[in-house]
Amino acid sequence: MKRIQLRRKIVECKQEANKAKCTCTYPCSRRGLCCECVAYHRSRGELPGCYFSPEAERTYDRSIAYFVRLHHK
Repeated sequence: MKRIQLRRKIVECKQEANKAKCTCTYPCSRRGLCCECVAYHRSRGELPGCYFSPEAERTYDRSIAYFVRLHHK
């Protein structure tokens, strides 16, 4: 189990519980590690797959522009 220190408070990562709720269909090493997933996608100017509907997630287009197009109708 991974630990994350936030402002001197130790927070246990609930990776297994997160995996059970993860809607992303792309296999990767960050599955269930939401903080790592968000950081990875932010560094690429993207959003994680869980921000998208199942249909949109399956396109693997994680761009913010795609997310805005989907929700700006």
